[in-house]
Amino acid sequence: MSDQPVALVTGGATGIGAACCRRLAAEGFRIGIHYRSSEEKAQKLLAELPESFGVRADLAEPEAIDGLIKEIKAAAGRVDVLVNNAGFNVNAPMLTMTVAQYDSVASVARGTWYLSKMVLRRFMMRKGTGRIINISSVVGHTGNPGQVPYTMVKAGLDAFTKSLAQELSGRDILVNSVAPGFIDTEMTEELPEEVKENILGKIPQGRMGTADEVADVVAYLSTRASYINGTVVHVNGGMYGG
Repeated sequence: MSDQPVALVTGGATGIGAACCRRLAAEGFRIGIHYRSSEEKAQKLLAELPESFGVRADLAEPEAIDGLIKEIKAAAGRVDVLVNNAGFNVNAPMLTMTVAQYDSVASVARGTWYLSKMVLRRFMMRKGTGRIINISSVVGHTGNPGQVPYTMVKAGLDAFTKSLAQELSGRDILVNSVAPGFIDTEMTEELPEEVKENILGKIPQGRMGTADEVADVVAYLSTRASYINGTVVHVNGGMYGG
């Protein structure tokens, strides 16, 4: 197996995930691009990053994660950085949301927990070093109407970060969160104009962020941040709630 470090990015085919793949590749990592349904976009990114490899899995299914770990073991034999970027959202008021809709959002959080556990067990703990970076969200701190499960999951990711960092105390395995604000991606492009205007009114910089700006922070935490641990780094242009 190669000595080249490996970064696994979940939800790596689109948006912030794709930007993280490109940025970490520029830092010298071989990239494992995880995807579930965005196969066409994943293939395009794989062609752009020739040393990368793709892994397809539904993170809501523990058995699929077990298979993903086996694929990575065969393809790369290591994971030095895990970027837990994959997420899922259902927009609906709480009073009309179904249990199935809630579970579809919450199951990805369970997948993040299980994937992190397996990456630690199979790769990072054996080497005694690694970086785990969880992509949470500003709405986990401000709340957002119509997104109760999503905000719960994102707030939980930051709690997960702090708890896991303490569990791994004494090892060179650092765990941090990056909490983006409203970022110019496919998801925000679909927002109605009046919603965008309301959001921009809460951002002192008066604009949405870019996926590359988030990826820059992920790259720093992956490569140069040796004394940042159990921390939430906000990338939101100073956005405030309320």
